[in-house]
Amino acid sequence: MAGAPALAQSVEAAEQPDENAPEAKEPTGTIVVTGSRIQRDGFDQPTPTTVLGDTEIQQAGRVNLQQVLNELPQVRNSVAPTTATGNTSSGVAPVDLRGLGSARTLTLVNGRRFVGDNNLNFVPTNLVDRVELVTGGASAAWGSGAVAGVVNIILNDDLDGVTLGAQTGISSRGDGFRYGFDAAFGTDFADGRGHFMIGGEYLDDEGVDTGGRRERPWLGAGLVNIGGGQLELQPDVNDLAPITRGGTVLAGSFAGQVFNPDGSLRPTSEADFFSLYDLLYVANPLERIGTYGRLTYDIGGGATVWADAMYGRSKTNQPFFPDFSSPVFAVSASNPFLSPTISDTLAANGETSLLIGRLLTDTFFMTFDAERVTKEGAVGIEGTLGGNWAYDAHFSHGEIDSEQRFFNSSIPANFARAIDATSVNGQIVCSVNADADPTNDDPACVAFNPFGDGASSPEARAYVSGTQFSRSVNKLDSAAARLQGDLLSMWAGPVTVALGVEARWEEQAADNGELDRAGVFGLPVFTEPVQGAFSVKEGFVEALVPLWQSDGLELDVNGAARYSDYSLSGGIWSWKVGGTARLFRDLLLRATRSRDIRAPSIGNLFAVNTINVRPVVDNDSAGRNDPNYNPNPQATIFSGGNVALVPEVSQNWTVGATVSPAFLSGFSFSIDYYDIKIDNAIATPSASDVTAACSQGDTAACDSVIRDATGTIETIFAVAQNIAEFETSGVDFEASYRTPISGFLGLPGSFYVRALATYVDELAFQTGFNRRDVAGDVGDSVVDGLPKWRGILTLGYDEDAFGIGARARYVGGGDFNDEQNIVNGEIDARTYIDLNASFDVMESFTFYGNVSNLFDVKPPLVTTTGSAHYDNLGRYFTVGAKVKF
Repeated sequence: MAGAPALAQSVEAAEQPDENAPEAKEPTGTIVVTGSRIQRDGFDQPTPTTVLGDTEIQQAGRVNLQQVLNELPQVRNSVAPTTATGNTSSGVAPVDLRGLGSARTLTLVNGRRFVGDNNLNFVPTNLVDRVELVTGGASAAWGSGAVAGVVNIILNDDLDGVTLGAQTGISSRGDGFRYGFDAAFGTDFADGRGHFMIGGEYLDDEGVDTGGRRERPWLGAGLVNIGGGQLELQPDVNDLAPITRGGTVLAGSFAGQVFNPDGSLRPTSEADFFSLYDLLYVANPLERIGTYGRLTYDIGGGATVWADAMYGRSKTNQPFFPDFSSPVFAVSASNPFLSPTISDTLAANGETSLLIGRLLTDTFFMTFDAERVTKEGAVGIEGTLGGNWAYDAHFSHGEIDSEQRFFNSSIPANFARAIDATSVNGQIVCSVNADADPTNDDPACVAFNPFGDGASSPEARAYVSGTQFSRSVNKLDSAAARLQGDLLSMWAGPVTVALGVEARWEEQAADNGELDRAGVFGLPVFTEPVQGAFSVKEGFVEALVPLWQSDGLELDVNGAARYSDYSLSGGIWSWKVGGTARLFRDLLLRATRSRDIRAPSIGNLFAVNTINVRPVVDNDSAGRNDPNYNPNPQATIFSGGNVALVPEVSQNWTVGATVSPAFLSGFSFSIDYYDIKIDNAIATPSASDVTAACSQGDTAACDSVIRDATGTIETIFAVAQNIAEFETSGVDFEASYRTPISGFLGLPGSFYVRALATYVDELAFQTGFNRRDVAGDVGDSVVDGLPKWRGILTLGYDEDAFGIGARARYVGGGDFNDEQNIVNGEIDARTYIDLNASFDVMESFTFYGNVSNLFDVKPPLVTTTGSAHYDNLGRYFTVGAKVKF
């Protein structure tokens, strides 16, 4: 069977199936509603939830589950292979609901936290049965991190038989090749009392290297000052000029000339200049493995015990950035690597040195190599008591082992010694070793020839560079128990309650390499390693109270409360109150008010403080009249983690309605307004942000500024603080319709259509003095911007052995950056068309294909690595096959 797409829809619509529709992969039996901890058949929840089925995931043809979710209008594509080039986030795959940051989206697998929290590279896509997205606060139900919502990945743990699959893909430009394999096996044993399943997938994505930039002229753009305070977006801007790869002479007799690889000079040309981003991959390579196994056994008495195990690995290796810590350096005019002609001319003109601008891409092109491995196991029990009460409990332990390296990192002290060369008995050596003082020698020093790309020897390059290294282990232990049942019966039905306890222990231990600890690198990436731990104990209760039950009106109220006691910050409450009103079974009105929290991470708490001395601007200078007061002093600034952080608190509203008219079976529509305001948000402010916040009456900020007797700032503690405020609001729309077509076309199968859209009215961030609303800012350089409108329209036809569908992905336009005066900064909307098809070659063999961005719609000009909102790669083809026996 080709399979009918499990249309993403609100749970309310899923609870009223079309009796004539073909079988679909919707939840059956007892529904575990992610927006709630209460499990109840037919529960109309007040919190909006969107369901994404396994067939839709396959049809998308993406490299991992995260990229499928990134296309949903409620999700911001904050980290992707085309946006994480030149970034240590390469190899991770988080979900970022509402654009509030991935740390404010709680990701679950089968309703429980996992140590790979929000890195979906570890989740085997072939085992995903569905994904439930709660697009509203759910901390009272699920705990910290559910400020923007919850992504609950439900795995298919009831497999029977063997399934094998393979897929491959390539862009229309002949790059971006990837291939993958997956397998799954499931069987019953012990006369059906036990069940065992195991599955996994492997995928190797080559990415798109720098050669792919030639085929994508929208990359490598820049903002050019055209005068009058105006900027213009222009393609192919080489903003590093006059820096070149061979080395440009910046002053003196040879100013403006560039070194050839043989050490000779020539005039520079336009081809010598480039942008830093010209040297990066278009899309990161990725190799990943995800596996999952589950064993269940019915021990009798209504109880089943189970054990889970997961293993995942992601690897990436890619060019990062050339080490640009010292692009300009001076070399002695007597350097023996210089040609005699150049040396003689310099001497004749009385010039004792050459000032060179060179990005040494042959020596200091940093390469990022990362491997992340997750291992997790869990055991649990679930069952019933007396037929009216259900319980479950589990304990899990997981670890992520991460190793990251930066090859070819510069060591400035060695470079300075290596380019200070002299000739001894016709041999070029480092001057430090020719010095008469043997205590000043560096036996490892190898003279470095800086005159021309590739002119230096391998030994010299090895001496002036090294490998940065970091290793970390993150651990999560989690335990939980829950009890649910009908507490009492009322006039409108039973009052259902769920209550439980949870506990978590999180820990990170890390270490850096010996050279990193010595601080020798010119562009250090790994500073002091983060180490620390915290724990939390929680208790929660939730109740569903039916208030009215009649043919024309059904009223329910849902409430939940959770108390969380953190080992460092103490106790805090989160809660939710919501209700639904169903009118004549066709119209459902719903509303939810919640108080949600996000606890500080280990990095927020324990990042090691660094110290800098630099000028600061005092934004809290009002009333300081001492004649010796200095509003712009040199101050000592401490930055890093802060163990005094407390959880963020958000106030969330959702109000909406769903319609499922009886006269149009199979159709549903929903509209929901959301409003999220986060106070005391955790951010690392600048020194000026701290003084600005103090000027506005923030006591904690004032306590972070140390002044002398004149009022002049001496020290600022610009560590992570509860100093920011985030706000977002908007409207979600969802509609779906499925109908068999035999009644009016005489064909087997069904027609389906589904639409999702989100309008973002506001997305504002305030840290200290500055407040910025980035809704409608869609330029790639606006870190947190979002289009005002995004949407997906899916339609298609399927029957037992064949299915075909199309998608239209709409991404709204806006300003490239509304804070800059860009004459061509208005960006038009884009619509992308995707096609997919599947057919059964025989009963157990299915072949499928996908074309993404069929018409090769180009994105706006890109000034950084890649756009988070628009398709950077262009048209892409995917084909695959599955066999089951």
